[in-house]
Amino acid sequence: MSAVQTLSVLPAPAETRATDPGRCVTFAVRADADPGSLPRVLELFAKRGLVPTALRSELLPEAGLLDISVEVVGMVRAESDHVANCLRAIPLVGHVLTAERAVG
Repeated sequence: MSAVQTLSVLPAPAETRATDPGRCVTFAVRADADPGSLPRVLELFAKRGLVPTALRSELLPEAGLLDISVEVVGMVRAESDHVANCLRAIPLVGHVLTAERAVG
């Protein structure tokens, strides 16, 4: 007689981070024109399960800089402040500004 193994599917974990669906935050980042700059910036959003509603990146070759703009809806202030500080800690990043607006 052969043994039959059954696998149970666990429910997805409940959302554990606080959200504010009426808040849109834009992160304006100036970084070195380096191939690793954009992935390092986006990693901070991806590891939180956030998909930007808008993303723009422009190479400024005369200045040797990359101008990056990331827009995200749903972050509470504490989280967006933390992400901005994490962006500032990336060695390739020179400046980070944030702006917010209401959506809905």
